[in-house]
Amino acid sequence: MAIDEQESVDSTEESPKLKLEVKIDSPSACERHMTVTISREDIDRYFDDAFSELMPSAAVPGFRAGRAPRKLVEHRFRKDVADQVKGSLLVDSMAQVSEDHELTPISEPDFDLDAIEVPEEGPMTYEFNLEVRPDFDLPKWEGLEIERPTRDVTDADIDARLEQVLGQFGQIVPHEGPADLGDFLVLRLEAEHDGRHLASTAEQQVRLRSVLSLQDCRIEDFDKLMKGAKAGDKKKVQVELSQDAANEDLRGKTVDLEIEVLDVKQSKLPELNAEFFAEHGGRYQDEGELRDAIRDDMNRQLEYQQQQQARRQVTSTLTAAADWELPPNMLRRQSRRELERAVLELRRAGYSEEEIRARENALRQNSSASTAKALKEHFILERIAEDQNIEAEDTDYDMEIALIAMQSGESVRRVRAQLEKRGLMDSLRNQIIERKTLGLILDKAKFKDVPLEEENNDVAAINFAAGGSELETSAAAEANEAE
Repeated sequence: MAIDEQESVDSTEESPKLKLEVKIDSPSACERHMTVTISREDIDRYFDDAFSELMPSAAVPGFRAGRAPRKLVEHRFRKDVADQVKGSLLVDSMAQVSEDHELTPISEPDFDLDAIEVPEEGPMTYEFNLEVRPDFDLPKWEGLEIERPTRDVTDADIDARLEQVLGQFGQIVPHEGPADLGDFLVLRLEAEHDGRHLASTAEQQVRLRSVLSLQDCRIEDFDKLMKGAKAGDKKKVQVELSQDAANEDLRGKTVDLEIEVLDVKQSKLPELNAEFFAEHGGRYQDEGELRDAIRDDMNRQLEYQQQQQARRQVTSTLTAAADWELPPNMLRRQSRRELERAVLELRRAGYSEEEIRARENALRQNSSASTAKALKEHFILERIAEDQNIEAEDTDYDMEIALIAMQSGESVRRVRAQLEKRGLMDSLRNQIIERKTLGLILDKAKFKDVPLEEENNDVAAINFAAGGSELETSAAAEANEAE
């Protein structure tokens, strides 16, 4: 064998495994506290390798580059090399721990890098916390019996949705009379608890519907409360904050809400003529094409509802034995990602921004339970995907982004850029994997068609938390601490 061939073989040989002592504590199914000890022998080997790499280029005064004695180089560059060795030891030891102990991390290790030091003598020990996917036996997922909700999209459905679509292009005009269902109210809201101010809004324009959804509560019978109201009227109502309200001190408690009517308006719908179709992008040539597009949207939303109900049945079966305790910190951190994923799905399904805002508020009001449920579903579907070699392909991303772009009216390029900027591509990947896995499960399921239970879509929504937003409550907490 030639010398250069021998060198090539030597260079590709794997480094010896580290001699580690690893202690793993499990505070919960998804938490691991790791204590890792690296032997002195490994530390010295890493130092030796680092100085060997440094020697040919080490610049020491009084010597040409690469000519200084090794002991002098080691003395002069010890601190710099120690930082390099620490980084290499941490990366290699954590990779080995993960592989040896078959950990499946779902977050980055939590440790203080600056607090970790490479000792002059003896072994190096460091600790960190890690969130992992829980260990569980894969449940039986083939041959599930699923009820599939069905309904026909009628001309009456198209008429009602057409009015909603036209409302997006309608002209909001002043209205002198009292408010009626479907009118727009310009409101100012102020929330109090035991006489203490909690939060207030700037002007909010909402449509008068049966329910008004806030981020942390709902006003039921909103239509009965506000019907007949005029500018200048003030209404008072008590609302119960959800158990997931941003203001932890007031979760589940009742707060007083004053609603001031600033103005009443009505929507003047545009006429469906050639001027309208030309003015709004030319996507549709006439009313027939618009109605066909609405029918397609409604069928896609029916498909979404079918998927969601089928998913609830599938995951209810699959998670029946998933009694893992999920740490509160994990739920809080993952709740935002779950919210973002749900909004992506709704946009893909063609829901309007008003409908999305109402569903988003509903998720916020019950974020802990919905996030825990979604995480358990994700863990199980991910395991099935791994077992069945299901991956997210480039074409899957292209299709998802194209559908979102079509619904939002923005370019595919802009939507992709926004998703990447907001760090949502990982959420999109999970959405793709879960949908493909559910598709596989449903392909092997047994179906029984049942009538679709209609959802209450007569909900208006605003981005306002009666108990105060996260920023407001954290600022108040800081003020209290300062006092």
